[in-house]
Amino acid sequence: IRTTLVNAELIKYANNAFLAAKISFINTIANICERIPGADVTVVAKGIGLDKRIGPLFLNAGLGYGGSCLPKDLRALIQYSKNLGYEPKLLEAVESVNNSQPQRAIELCKKLLGELRGKRVAILGLAFKPNTDDIREAPSIAIIRQLLKEGARVVAYDPAAIPNTKAIFKDDIEYASSAIECLKGADCCILITEWDEFKKLRPEDFSRNMRTPILLDGRRMFNPKEFGQKVKFIAIGFGTGNS
Repeated sequence: IRTTLVNAELIKYANNAFLAAKISFINTIANICERIPGADVTVVAKGIGLDKRIGPLFLNAGLGYGGSCLPKDLRALIQYSKNLGYEPKLLEAVESVNNSQPQRAIELCKKLLGELRGKRVAILGLAFKPNTDDIREAPSIAIIRQLLKEGARVVAYDPAAIPNTKAIFKDDIEYASSAIECLKGADCCILITEWDEFKKLRPEDFSRNMRTPILLDGRRMFNPKEFGQKVKFIAIGFGTGNS
């Protein structure tokens, strides 16, 4: 396609805004699923992804998008629209949903643990996506900040992003050298980034190492049926009817 500079720039911003909208949409559906016993957003996403008009990409529910592109470009398009005298309500809703997703993790932790003060919370994954050390706009940052505000003790592990995280949090949190070390003595674990190495974790890794084996799967990496009674398993978009 050959076009003008104006249209080319709008294509770039509109493209990223649309991808952000797909993510916020499926996260909204996930939040609905959590309130319906037996509902599972992964099944719903697979079903609607079969519709060729929608497609399966960017329909993975989680704790929100991050990185250097989607948040920045969406904000820029919102502000530019306002400068033109237009209120882009849909785009604002997309941003609002994304900003609220990290808080969902905090709400679920508090529901299970009560007060978070003094509780040891393990964070698995810091980068905004796997296979990068980029933590710009990563959900982990907002989650850790809120956990610290609530008085929790945070220990984190990521295969690549610990140096960048240290630049933000310094010694306010602990840093583990492996996933297993991160789990030791924890009252709750929040899985934030879907690194391949986390897929190797088994239910007994959580039950044997954590003080209170509670796992919040923020990326839907694990099969809830595998965890049985040994680990309290909760997941984004997995319906219990008690959310």
